[in-house]
Amino acid sequence: MDMDGWLADTRASYDTVAADYAAQVRDLLNETPYERSALALFAELVLASGGGQVADVGCGPGRITAHLRGLDVDAFGIDLSSAMVETARREHPGMRFEVGSMTELDLAAASLAGLVAWYSLIHIPDQEIGPVLAQFRRVVRPGGLVLLGYHVGYGARLKTRGYGGHPMKVLVHRRQPLHMAASLDGAGFTVEAQMTLTSAESPLGAIVFARRRPDGTGTEGLPSHSA
Repeated sequence: MDMDGWLADTRASYDTVAADYAAQVRDLLNETPYERSALALFAELVLASGGGQVADVGCGPGRITAHLRGLDVDAFGIDLSSAMVETARREHPGMRFEVGSMTELDLAAASLAGLVAWYSLIHIPDQEIGPVLAQFRRVVRPGGLVLLGYHVGYGARLKTRGYGGHPMKVLVHRRQPLHMAASLDGAGFTVEAQMTLTSAESPLGAIVFARRRPDGTGTEGLPSHSA
């Protein structure tokens, strides 16, 4: 796979499968009580901190965005695939969905109370995880909360056929919780909680809550010092 073209391949693949993907995942949260609990806790924490806008990055057909809206969170969705965004707008009229890439978010600095990336980091190459998390940090306000879901494991596999039997060309990356926690720490987030689980979302998945540290603080929340 041409790693230089991974973003274009991901966009084209999800443009192709958008309708079938939406049909397959539409009611998936009904089968995943632990994930529903994580989303409810995320909503509770965001609202307790004063609320504000929350971006569902890699929102697909908008099911997580809509679920958060149902929990009184001011959520909106962003997705790389224009077909996914069209599907989300059709399935959830009146909600905000826009085309965009997590590699270069078109959002103002510190404009978000929180951010969700729900199994949407799985196609990001290892060398791009740091820059993507740096984008998350830029747009989330200090003290803001990030909720990530991802597949646990090692390495990546090439997915050539997907939802509805349509052709795809995407690498599906699996990562270890310790590595993800270290990446978040390096990007300026403090991991507050994480868990692994098996469910309809993933044979082995992980959910992590992380909070953006204030500028100028180290990993323990204390002022950092340079030599």
